[in-house]
Amino acid sequence: MPEEATYHIPVLLKESIDGLNIQSGGIYVDVTFGGGGHSAEILRRLGGKGHLYSFDQDADAEQEFLRKREEGENGNSTDNFTFVRSNFRYLYNWMRYYGIEVIDGLIADLGVSSHHFDDFSRGFSFRFDAPLDMRMNKRAGKTAAEILEEYSEQQLADIFYLYGELKQARRLAATICKARAGKPIKTTNELVELASPLLPKDREKKDMARLFQALRIEVNHEMTALKDMLAAATTLIKPEGRLAVITYHSLEDRIVKNFMKAGNAEGKVSKDFFGKADTPFTLINSKVIIPSDEEQQQNPRSRSAKLRIAEKK
Repeated sequence: MPEEATYHIPVLLKESIDGLNIQSGGIYVDVTFGGGGHSAEILRRLGGKGHLYSFDQDADAEQEFLRKREEGENGNSTDNFTFVRSNFRYLYNWMRYYGIEVIDGLIADLGVSSHHFDDFSRGFSFRFDAPLDMRMNKRAGKTAAEILEEYSEQQLADIFYLYGELKQARRLAATICKARAGKPIKTTNELVELASPLLPKDREKKDMARLFQALRIEVNHEMTALKDMLAAATTLIKPEGRLAVITYHSLEDRIVKNFMKAGNAEGKVSKDFFGKADTPFTLINSKVIIPSDEEQQQNPRSRSAKLRIAEKK
């Protein structure tokens, strides 16, 4: 197995980079560097021309980048690559900082890195007992444990329902609030023990994953960050430039679909004086692209992935 696979296996690699339609000398952005798989393929196709800016707020991803640069892997030692350690919600500000007014394309792989799920110390997975942290950026923000301790019962119920789409949201919130009155809920196992009796046995693992997903989204403000990034991308991508986004759950996919359709998170299409729809993008793939059966077998993380590609008008 390649070294890269031990950290993170890129999903829909060929399909997503093909969709960017890389132009020699172009300016591209990978807002989710992760293990560097998508960035490496973009650099390979640029062939030493143009420039790639890759974002990641996680210190682990930065260390992976530094390791690969030192070892000369994936072209990360080239002069046409810049690593930006930041949340992608600040995309527009960083592009202004680097003097970039327009870009030729942007890719986002919105899923949590396989590295995060496999690193038990981060608390992303209910498979391991670990502190309830879940922060992508360990330098800032509330942990999942702090949210469970400080949020009101109504706030927790809203998070579980909106971000996890859990029918048991209110019962889960009530149970957590009752339990925390005795002692704080600090570990993944403690949360699993509280939630497990409330979840249907035939879908316990799926609903548990949704519970952890909901907390992770709240911890990292993922929906707000996604909207900010897509708004910036809509402004920055030049005519005939491409936007390629890989999503993993319905909440983020709906936002991406709306931005590609209407240029906003709500999907509200504005019309010109003559009543013609004024939309910023043209869809390249009318139907979402999903991984092949072979990729899904080799990389289970890809099974819920959906790729959408659009071109700026």
